[in-house]
Amino acid sequence: MDERSEHVRVAVIGSGFGGLGAAVRLRREGVTDFVVLERADAVGGTWRDNSYPGCACDVPSHLYSFSFAPNAQWPRAFSGQQHIRDYLERVTDTFGLRPHIRFNSEVQQARWDDEARLWRLRTAQGELTADLVISATGPLSDPKLPDIHGLDSFPGAVFHSSRWDHDYDLKGKRVAMVGTGASAIQIVPSIQPDVKSLTVVQRTPPWVMPKMDRGINKAEQWLHHQIPATAKARRGLLWLVREYQVGAFVKRPKLMKAAEQLAKSNMRRSIKDPELRAKLTPDYTIGCKRILLSNDYYPALAQPNTELVASGLKEVRGSTIVMADGTEREVDAIVFGTGFHVTDMPIGDRVIGADGRSLAEHWKDGMAALRGCTVDGFPNLLLIIGPNSGLGNSSMILMIEASLNYVAEYLRALDTTGAYALDAKPAAVRSWNTEMQRRMARTVWTTGGCKSWYLDSNGRNTTAWPGTTAEFRRATRRLKLEEYELLRTAPASAPASPAAPASPAEVAS
Repeated sequence: MDERSEHVRVAVIGSGFGGLGAAVRLRREGVTDFVVLERADAVGGTWRDNSYPGCACDVPSHLYSFSFAPNAQWPRAFSGQQHIRDYLERVTDTFGLRPHIRFNSEVQQARWDDEARLWRLRTAQGELTADLVISATGPLSDPKLPDIHGLDSFPGAVFHSSRWDHDYDLKGKRVAMVGTGASAIQIVPSIQPDVKSLTVVQRTPPWVMPKMDRGINKAEQWLHHQIPATAKARRGLLWLVREYQVGAFVKRPKLMKAAEQLAKSNMRRSIKDPELRAKLTPDYTIGCKRILLSNDYYPALAQPNTELVASGLKEVRGSTIVMADGTEREVDAIVFGTGFHVTDMPIGDRVIGADGRSLAEHWKDGMAALRGCTVDGFPNLLLIIGPNSGLGNSSMILMIEASLNYVAEYLRALDTTGAYALDAKPAAVRSWNTEMQRRMARTVWTTGGCKSWYLDSNGRNTTAWPGTTAEFRRATRRLKLEEYELLRTAPASAPASPAAPASPAEVAS
């Protein structure tokens, strides 16, 4: 069949944890008629794109992996970028996913055809249609660069942490690190010993806790390999500890004061200068912004070739960066660690729903999705890591797998009811979102006194999940048919697509 008229049952967008997890789950549900559309030339998502010096995960390795693909060979308690990327490559091969993946196939548009009741996708490699689309592009996929006057005329190197320029040698250079988030606190100690000078531009200081990292020795790896139950128990313990921590984040933020004292002690051990300590001490409750983990960030800031400027970057004049407080420094390179488009995901402009509006237009007043997975007016579109399904203290892989359970329920509902498509009812989405915002009101992200990337332009947290991962798993375990409009009659012109083998399922109604 000509590629431009190809039809598949499911099109998955992205090949990070979400996309690969979706592909594995589809195969397990008996669905083999699917493609994974990946814009780059390799799998890995954010763990492919973020290759900056010191890049590592701040969630323990045995928890930051698929439950169905345990890895006994993690070398450290907290794994580095390359080890996680290698893990995703192995998952791809172990589960035979490569034949389904279309590399260099960025989705330029996905439009719901209401007459044919299918999705029409235009990619960099051609066009195809699909009964269902699973968007697994992730919230940390498109970097956000601030609009800085004069930046375009800067004569030196400029790049974002997630688009690291490995051809540019920072050794002996005067470098500005703009931002002090999760990426920056890994980059700073990694490049500090090599650069001539390092100016860290800090708008808001983060809370930084010690990172309880260590190597996992061969004996432990052997034990986990020979007796898988030991690795499962390790994962379970790591999960349980974080589940208990959730209460302080979402119900009793005042309990976070004890954690603040630990973070301050961590700072005092390395920062002896009281003036620098004052600059580094946040004025908001710990947990309001993501808690960062590092053992070497503060020591790097205390080195003589490093300077912390507690003011945002205002403009660039030639080779000189100018901060809001008037501080000026001449630099050779500017590295931005300024985060990603989270509450305004770029994929939103490319997904067009039943009424001809884009997802971005539909969400102009704030993102909202039923159980974090489906959106009214966008039939047969499923989101992985959708609105209010992010986490601030545990593993996103747990949330991804919960959403994949919902994807499986969705497919079974189509088979069981004979519907050609499901469309979330606007009232159901509103009800779900109202409950999310009600629960969000008492969380540390709302009451903690900070402005974080969890919040949208209206100040609402449309990103994080206000509960435990177990609660989200329960919320996505069953699909409730009363929350959907069922489109039962398929037009005769719709392309035929092989149906997945029917599997028994209890569909809540």
